[in-house]
Amino acid sequence: MKILVTGGAGFIGSAVVDQLVESGDEVRVLDNLSASAHACEPAYLNPDAQYVWGDLADRDVVDRAVEGVEAVCHQAARVGLGVDFGDVADFVRDNDLGTATLLEALHRHRWQGRLVLASSMVVYGEGAYACKEHGALRPGPRLVEDLEAGRFEATCQYCRAALEPLDLYEDAPLEPRNVYAATKLHQEHLCGCFARETGSELVSLRYHNVYGPRMPRDTPYAGVASIFRSFLESGRSPRVFEDGNQRRDFVHVDDVARANLGALHGDGTVTGAFNIASGEASSVGSLAHALCAVFGETSFRPLITGEYRLGDVRHITASPERARQLMGFEAKVSFEQGMRQFARVPLR
Repeated sequence: MKILVTGGAGFIGSAVVDQLVESGDEVRVLDNLSASAHACEPAYLNPDAQYVWGDLADRDVVDRAVEGVEAVCHQAARVGLGVDFGDVADFVRDNDLGTATLLEALHRHRWQGRLVLASSMVVYGEGAYACKEHGALRPGPRLVEDLEAGRFEATCQYCRAALEPLDLYEDAPLEPRNVYAATKLHQEHLCGCFARETGSELVSLRYHNVYGPRMPRDTPYAGVASIFRSFLESGRSPRVFEDGNQRRDFVHVDDVARANLGALHGDGTVTGAFNIASGEASSVGSLAHALCAVFGETSFRPLITGEYRLGDVRHITASPERARQLMGFEAKVSFEQGMRQFARVPLR
């Protein structure tokens, strides 16, 4: 199958490209080699893929990239929380306008095929919760006065008791709480409109916290695992926000790439949204401790700072059961195995 991978020079996109090439697919990559992610053309690019260098918002470039493809794997995006709200136009341009330009080009080419979108768990906002007395609840955004006082847990709006975190399913309400999250949900909506109008098949993969080789480092857009590793490599203890007990699901990039192959090669029943997660909840503090242990630096211990970011949510984990049932997806890399590898693999 001839497949276009947008953002195919990036962290997740390049892993998808490698696995597609290995599976025998013909792969074309569209990437702008953004300075926020790449200092230069990466040395790891797969030589068996075709590369189109250019911006996803450039109609002429995108027209060339989509010519003759049978499926599209849309990974290109500006990720993370950025520096502050001053990044909003860049996020909207790269994520929303870029997606719209891609869909417009596919429409011009009268394309009907399978579109796999790299979405994110951030579209949910907070995770799922339950109060022992009042049952399942969806808490609102945490209050600044609570965060300033070190009260980080989401609370019941009726009795103010701390809520128990639960796993999310794909039918959970969507409530993005930062700019990046809002653009990812808009991507899902735009692709959904395109699929309905054209009869194309859409699969939205809601990634959880992805880590692994080729992860960006030392930028405002880097993931927490990369940030902690950079602290350790520079001889400093990782700085952990809040109290370190916030729960996430850390899923290895190789598993995420396999999920993309399952989505691209799946039959017509594999459509809609899927949580792509390991199914193993870990705290951010435990991530910091695991990396310290691998580095073997007994003098380094995670520094719990009590700092917070308003755009962050407290707990978010999700069930990957739908992906297992319909795509046969199950994560193979455990948290312990992945952290041992991640501490030593090349980043960028």
